[in-house]
Amino acid sequence: MNCPPTKQLLAALLMLASLNILNNRQAQAELKLPAIIGDHMVLQQGQKNPLWGWAEPGEKITVSVNGQTHTTTADAKGKWKVTLDPLKVGGPYEITIKGKESITLKDVLAGEVWICSGQSNMAWPVAASNDADLEIMTANYPKIRLISVPQVGTQEPQDTFNGKWEPCTPQTVANFSAVGYFFGRQLYQTLNVPIGLIDNAWGGSAAEAWVNRKRLEEEPAFKGLMERWQQTEKNYDHDKSMAAYNKRLDQWKTAVKKAKTAGKPVPRRPRPPRNPLTGNQRPSNIYNGVLHPTIGYGIKGVIWYQGESNASRAYQYRKLFPFMIQNWRDEWNQGDFPFYWVQLADFRSEKPEPADSDWAELREAQTMTMSKLPNTGEAVIIDLGEAIDIHPKNKLDVGKRLARWALAKDYGVKIVYRSPQYKSMEVEGNKAILTFDHVGGGLDLFDINTPVGFTIAGADKKFVNASAKIIGKNKIEVWSDAVAKPASVRYGWADNPILNVQNKEGLPLTPFRTDDWTGITAGKH
Repeated sequence: MNCPPTKQLLAALLMLASLNILNNRQAQAELKLPAIIGDHMVLQQGQKNPLWGWAEPGEKITVSVNGQTHTTTADAKGKWKVTLDPLKVGGPYEITIKGKESITLKDVLAGEVWICSGQSNMAWPVAASNDADLEIMTANYPKIRLISVPQVGTQEPQDTFNGKWEPCTPQTVANFSAVGYFFGRQLYQTLNVPIGLIDNAWGGSAAEAWVNRKRLEEEPAFKGLMERWQQTEKNYDHDKSMAAYNKRLDQWKTAVKKAKTAGKPVPRRPRPPRNPLTGNQRPSNIYNGVLHPTIGYGIKGVIWYQGESNASRAYQYRKLFPFMIQNWRDEWNQGDFPFYWVQLADFRSEKPEPADSDWAELREAQTMTMSKLPNTGEAVIIDLGEAIDIHPKNKLDVGKRLARWALAKDYGVKIVYRSPQYKSMEVEGNKAILTFDHVGGGLDLFDINTPVGFTIAGADKKFVNASAKIIGKNKIEVWSDAVAKPASVRYGWADNPILNVQNKEGLPLTPFRTDDWTGITAGKH
């Protein structure tokens, strides 16, 4: 057929459109599952578990497992969902999903499922932690299952991701979250049930990136935060930033040649710009790209290690952190599931005299969250940090301290699980008498037999280093000859405090202050 050029073009476009429609229909018709649902997965035992996927709109879907069968119909967008009755702990089970096509999920276990979330200290892999060689070579736990969610930052909610469930082996554990693995391994060794671990941590991430944007925009407390980001979204030009970077790169290459010719040190290569619009700090970016594809999957709870990126806005974190937890709980529709976090470790240079600290204020905000929400808990690791490395390598003890919370609160194991915590203060002359809760077998000391880490101030708010003495199972006396009438006592109130109080089980005393004087991060958004 001879057609004028314009008609040939039109015919070609119509053909392409027809092919696209056909391909879309075929894609819609294909029976699909999200990555979180697949072979080797662990379903949360003792509760009903949703399973979902996509098929042709109106297609009848039947899901069968272990004698139970559930039927549903795909909606107008092709999505379908069923809810399985509780499965007995163990397995392996096979799950058959039938529509016009059929999928069989194999080697499915029923046990305990936990999400391992936060920023780089949760993402930190087994391979980079203490005794990595020994830990990896012995990681043969076929009933511990692992899945990792890739880092995708977007404002568009994602339905799935590139990942799959795998049994725990030396090969699969090496790049998995060390804190998550050690937590899960302790649960497995104690409970002897299958464990499923979902690692979705993203290094450097800010808490606001993990929250539904609509919720943030509706909350007046975050007006300043959202306005700041709206300006960034309006004004940032990544192409312009890249052009400026390429110019600096060319200048650097020229400088390198000159330096080599002159026998001088080579200058440092400039860093390329990070696009904040696709990064790990923009509100809701991680919620949409990382968390959303897993929301609704049956879980027991969450462990969380984050806060470094929010330390400069610690007062805001008092509201933001519990707000984030509640957002997750609301959208998961599983009630107040357990949520346990790691308090920030000691980091940065030690200071001989009392000083303000944004990290201390962030730790305080974390501790406050336990009184704001039920089924929450804090693993204190103020004794496990490294002054020159924001990523302490001892992840084993971090995982164990989180596991104590879960074992005691969720599985009925009779162990001490909580760090001692400040309760009250009485003043007698120039001495402050402090009383503590959750002391376990009693207050104790590490390394030396005198309590260290306390500072004291009068009404002038001028803190000095203080002397201290344990005077009972749950009491400490604090004083300084420089303060006649104490108004406040602080403990561990520094980026990297020198301290040594713990309980007899070895859990460190939670850093605290008895005052509520305005801190250095107040009002920062």
